[in-house]
Amino acid sequence: MALQLWETLKESIVTYTGLSPATFFTVVALGLAVYYLVSGLFGSSDQGHHPRPREFEEQVEPLPPPVQLGEVTEEVLKQYDGADPKKPLLMAIKGQIYDVSQSRVFYGPGGPYHLFAGKDASKALAKMSFDEKDLTGDISDLGVFELEALQDWEYKFMSKYVKVGTVKKTVPVSDDVANGEAAESTSEATTDDKKPAEASDRDVAEATEGRPSESAAAEAVESKTDGDADKKE
Repeated sequence: MALQLWETLKESIVTYTGLSPATFFTVVALGLAVYYLVSGLFGSSDQGHHPRPREFEEQVEPLPPPVQLGEVTEEVLKQYDGADPKKPLLMAIKGQIYDVSQSRVFYGPGGPYHLFAGKDASKALAKMSFDEKDLTGDISDLGVFELEALQDWEYKFMSKYVKVGTVKKTVPVSDDVANGEAAESTSEATTDDKKPAEASDRDVAEATEGRPSESAAAEAVESKTDGDADKKE
């Protein structure tokens, strides 16, 4: 049975390839050898330059858990712009600070939105602006559509990132208020200066009450002198 199959195979090789069985098997063996040789060369090169996904995942360090900051100033928030890889990457929207470290490719150094990191960029997000003047949390002059766009950004941040704090707002003192306080202080000082003078005048008046005036005393002395003169006459 096996001999019949071998004879049939040889006849088929000669019929379809025009080669003898020995030549045919030699060509097949050479082809396989060349294939394994080439695949071995390119395979080792790929493994050297492109690590396996599992090995790549092992090299990436896991992100530390978000750290709650509480209420911080804008100056403190600037320290978390990604310049220090040991610190988390933070960004604020509408005064709420979020940890965006997991999106460092977007908000970290070299990312397309790195300008927003370490700041309250509410206005820039609403307007999709990269101007330095728009990197602020002041949204008082935004329109209806810009506020709606900002609301969408806030929903995205709330659903994707962890809130770690809030931005402390400083209320600037206007010139009018400062001038009013200065005027009030001056008025109080003037009032205090007048009090001793008023008290002094009052003390003098009280001291002079109950004793005769200088004119009355002079009249009494004059009348006494006249009386003595009459007696001598």
